[in-house]
Parts: sequence; C-alpha cells; structure tokens
Amino acid sequence: MHLMYFTEQPMSAYPQEEGEKFGYTALLFPNKFFDPQAASRLYNERLEEYLYAEECGVDGIMLNEHHNAPFCMQAKVNVFASILAGMTKRVKIVLLGNPLPISDNPVRLAEELAMIDLISKGRLVSGFVRGGGVESLAANANPAFNRERFNEAHDLIVKTWTQPGPFRWEGDHYQLRVVNPWALPLQQPHPRVWIPGVVSRETIVWAAEHGYPYIILNAPIQECQKIWQLYDETAAGVGFTAGPEHRGYLIRCHVAETEEKAIENAKQFMWMQGEFTGLTHPLWASPAGYLGEWARKPLAEFRVGRRKQSMPPFEKQLAAMSLIAGTPKQVIEKLRVIVEETRPSILALWGNDGNVSHLDSMSCIRLLGQEVMPAIREIGDKLGLKSPFEANAPVSLAQMQKGETMAAAL
Repeated sequence: MHLMYFTEQPMSAYPQEEGEKFGYTALLFPNKFFDPQAASRLYNERLEEYLYAEECGVDGIMLNEHHNAPFCMQAKVNVFASILAGMTKRVKIVLLGNPLPISDNPVRLAEELAMIDLISKGRLVSGFVRGGGVESLAANANPAFNRERFNEAHDLIVKTWTQPGPFRWEGDHYQLRVVNPWALPLQQPHPRVWIPGVVSRETIVWAAEHGYPYIILNAPIQECQKIWQLYDETAAGVGFTAGPEHRGYLIRCHVAETEEKAIENAKQFMWMQGEFTGLTHPLWASPAGYLGEWARKPLAEFRVGRRKQSMPPFEKQLAAMSLIAGTPKQVIEKLRVIVEETRPSILALWGNDGNVSHLDSMSCIRLLGQEVMPAIREIGDKLGLKSPFEANAPVSLAQMQKGETMAAAL
C-alpha cells in the first residue's frame, strides 16, 4: 500500500466572530481579517510537519490547492511541492492537485511540474482537479467551460511531456504558436497522474477511461462500492481490468496517546464543515454550469428550499467511520474495516484541521508513521493491495496499450 499524510493547511487564525457574522468564510469573506504574522508561523509549522512525516516513515505527502478560502492556505500547490522537492529525500510528492481549468497556460504548468519532478529526482505524482466552483469564481473563469478546459489542458500537458517540440497547439480554449519547453519530467513517459473526487460521476468515468487511479475523498464506505462499480465497468469498456492499484481513499484520521485527546482534536474536523466558521456557500461551490445534467434537479430543489444540505453531527460521523479518532490501537482496528471494505492500494490519512496545535499535529504524525501505518501495510499485504508503485502499473491507458511499464526514477 501507499500511505500518505494530508492536511488542508487551515488558516484558523482569524476572528471566529467575524466569520459567524458574515455567514460564510470563502470567496467574499474580507481578507482584512488575514493575519500575516500568524500565516507565516502556520506555513513554517506545516513545513516542519511534512519533514517530520518523512522522518516517521510516511510514503507520500499529499498537497492540494484552494483559493479565497481560509480553510486551505495552499494558494499554489506547486510552491509547497517545490520546497518539498528540495528538502525531502524519499517521500512521494502527491499533488491532488493542480486545478487545470483556472490555468491560462497549461504549458507553463507542464514546465513547473517537470521542474518539481527533476528536483525531487522523480518523486512527483501529478494529480489534476477541476477545482471547486469557488476556484472558478476566484479566477474569473466561466464554470460552464470548466470541464472542457480541464480536458484540453490535460491533453496539452501530456502532449508537452511526451511528444518532442516544437509543435503548435490550436485548441478551443488554448492557442500557442510554439510549444517547446526546455524542462521535461525525469519520469518516463511522464509522472503518474492520480485523479481525486467525490461527487462528479463524469470525473470517475474520465479517470477510468484514461487508466488513472481515482482517489475517493472521504465518501461514506457504502458509496465507495458504487464508485468502484462505475470505475470498473468503464475500465472494462475501454479494455482493461481495474485492480487495487487504481483505487485510492482519503479518510479523516486523528491519533493521540489517549482516546480523550484524540476525540478532542478530531472535533476540529467539524471546523471545515461550518460548525465553527469554515463554511462555503453551496451556490458558490456549485455555480450554474459547473456540474453535469444529473445535478440540475437537486440543485434546483436546494435553491427553492425543498432540499437541505447539512452534515451529520460529530458523533454520527464517528459512528459511521467517515472520520476516525483514537489511540493507535483503536485507529488501526477502524482502518482495518475501511481497508477491507474499500480495498484501496492508496490511502491518505488527513491528520488535522481547524485549531489543532502544532504540538498535537506532530504527535499525530509520529503515531501514524511509527505505529498505525506499519500495521496497515501488513493488512494491505494480506489483502494483496499493491500500490501502483509496487505493481509497476502502467501510468495510463495509453501506456497499457503500448505494453510499457513505468521507467524507474533515480
């Protein structure tokens, strides 16, 4: 199994009462409440935590990106990835990922990613995302073209990585007279591409059609079966049998020396869900045109007040194991159930959120890396859950069709 550490990098140092008064803390929440002194401290604490995660035995560090939102300080995922490329030695740097539709120059993005792969000596996993609706609104990108721009940007980046330049690109959304960058990835034919998601059926199908692993973001266990069924059926339709190496899962998971401490800190996961102030307006999250036809009815019902969106209380989420918390022994037993039910070969553990202290975050990372992850690897080995790296799986459907495996990095 490939076991990753993740945090949203919350910017929790703003006046809670101001967020409550405004009602929402994304997109339009005034940045006059941004505290540069606190932000500098938090960025450096996160960096220290990532380096400690590598020291404690974590296989990968997962990074993501959001905009105009205090719940995530990563305004450019490639910045932190670049830092980690130079400061770490072993861990995979997993970007889940770069929001393609808000990029106006995918070739520049291909260059940046190639540099990260080169500096890290071939440790980059380059995930791509459509970004949330807020990302489109913050970047002044038309949500109706979100998927078209995602598809075209992806195709252009992969062509830039795999076909010699110079060539010309004349697409619907991107036009470049010369594509000929002098920074190309170390990994051949290109870095692995993993696709995360939770609600978009089109993205699940797209990932399967390209042979890319799909990473389920904290969906209920019973929903995973439906997602894997859709993925597997699509994979069969394009000519390959999907296995554990195509499956990933992200779960919120806080570990502490005592159950009481773990529960106390795990309640901070409710911060992002709006129990405190980390709330995104649902209409900004899914603006008109952003989702497919399947979403029209539920969104219309929501807008006229016939449908409510609310997250279950903390205790119900614990009972349903959509978040888990406890001592290492308690967490291992819960993760055993999740792994047996969802059978991923890629498992991301989301260790903290909200106002969990740096000291408690470091303790969580130590317990995850030194006690929880070794036990989960043994469970994965018994279930035959080989990661894409262990299986040396082809990086894409195109590579499968050529009968090629992944070239080793340095």
